[in-house]
Amino acid sequence: MKIIKIIAVIALFLIALALGSQNQQVVTFNYLLAKGDFHLSTLLGVVFVAGFALSWAIFASIQFKMQLKLRKLNKQLKKQNTQMEKQA
Repeated sequence: MKIIKIIAVIALFLIALALGSQNQQVVTFNYLLAKGDFHLSTLLGVVFVAGFALSWAIFASIQFKMQLKLRKLNKQLKKQNTQMEKQA
């Protein structure tokens, strides 16, 4: 199942790359401090990669917090189990 997901992501990336290479129109992009002329495909690619990296970082931080919470709860559970065994 994991391999199918990887193949699907690679296929989507290749399709986006093929479609993006056809868009060589130059556009003016106004950002906060300046303005620049970029190829549309380059601009779309940069924005896509930035969004992917940002969402991956957010997901990774949430996953890390959950793993820390899980470790803490497992330690509490082990502590309670040892206390129950001592009482019995």
